[in-house]
Amino acid sequence: MSRDVTSQSDISKSKYHDESGAFKRAASSFRDSIEKGGKFEPEKDRYHLYVSYACPWATRALIVRKLKGLEDLIPVTVVSPRMGGEGWPFLSADNFPGAQDDPLYKSQHIKDLYLRCSPDYSGRFTVPVLWDKKHETIVNNESSEIIRIFNTAFNHLIDPEKAKVDIYPENLRKEIDELNEWVYPDINNGVYRSGFAIKPEAYEAAVKQLFNSLDRLEKILEGKEYIIGDKLTEADVRTWVTAIRFDPVYVGHFKCNIRDIRSGYPNINRWMKKLYWTNPAFKDSTDFDHIKTHYYWSHPQINPTRIVPVGPVPLVQDL
Repeated sequence: MSRDVTSQSDISKSKYHDESGAFKRAASSFRDSIEKGGKFEPEKDRYHLYVSYACPWATRALIVRKLKGLEDLIPVTVVSPRMGGEGWPFLSADNFPGAQDDPLYKSQHIKDLYLRCSPDYSGRFTVPVLWDKKHETIVNNESSEIIRIFNTAFNHLIDPEKAKVDIYPENLRKEIDELNEWVYPDINNGVYRSGFAIKPEAYEAAVKQLFNSLDRLEKILEGKEYIIGDKLTEADVRTWVTAIRFDPVYVGHFKCNIRDIRSGYPNINRWMKKLYWTNPAFKDSTDFDHIKTHYYWSHPQINPTRIVPVGPVPLVQDL
């Protein structure tokens, strides 16, 4: 008999909180890299990317995959946004528009991939998943590392113009790392710390920290096209995936309603809209039907009716 892994796959049963009622995110478990001379060599059609359009972390990987022109080297499979008791389902388990079947193993759920390569795995069954077809295992499931792998590992195999794209340039790394140190806990994860808090004190602490950091980001973007320097970097990619979901989801579902982006943060809104409407890597990696459905359907502990709100209208304002 297979073991019961519902505590890992069913978010409503997962233990995510400390004694204060604050949400604590578990660290990713698969942290290998792709590099010449290593276990995982950069090769064409050796790797496969599993994502959800709904997940901001997975969307990071989709954006950088397109920025770097890796579509022909690394195929992608999209799961259904309706993450239920078994976790993220493939099309065969949940016929949702835009979802796809697992082309490698005909898996029913993302968890099947984790258990295929690690039967005793005890963590969460998350996306993105960067899979190695040669060794039939997960290379990495940490998005911040996957985007850096995509940034450099395949440069010798792609178009020279795409190889020149560098979202983590040497001269800006210190600034990018320093920004990540507060954007991730305060903003990227801050919306989750607000929405998944189970005590008022934990919620209020998280939401105030979130908006303090949004205020800080608003000042940084004053008169600027990008967050750091005068070019697109991973700082933009990592921050943008939260900003684009803010008004459609986080304001209402996660109670992040001190201000919305469109009326409360003109600089963030301008930056966010420009990337969405002028850079296909951002717009093409965004599916609001998947995004809204996932959050409002997949968290019955927050939204037991599973009703998906109609607004906001428009989802993204025009430039």
